[in-house]
Amino acid sequence: MADVTQHRLVPDHEVIDEDEVSTILARYGIETADLPKIKRRDPALPEEATEGDVIKITRDSRTTERAVSYRLVIE
Repeated sequence: MADVTQHRLVPDHEVIDEDEVSTILARYGIETADLPKIKRRDPALPEEATEGDVIKITRDSRTTERAVSYRLVIE
C-alpha cells in the first residue's frame, strides 16, 4: 500500500505540544472542542497521533504563501 503522507499533494500534518495548543486556543479565544475535527484513521495523520491531540496542517497557498490550520483528533 502506498504511503499517502509522502504524496506531494498531501499537506504537512504534525502533532503539536500542549504549550503550543494553549497559545493557539488563547489567541482565538476558543476551547479544544471548538476546533475542526479529524478522524484518527485519516491516512494523512502521523503515526504517533492519538485521540485528543491537536494537529497543525500547513498547506501551500497562492495568496499567503502558506496556510496553517488546526484539527482535533477524534476516534
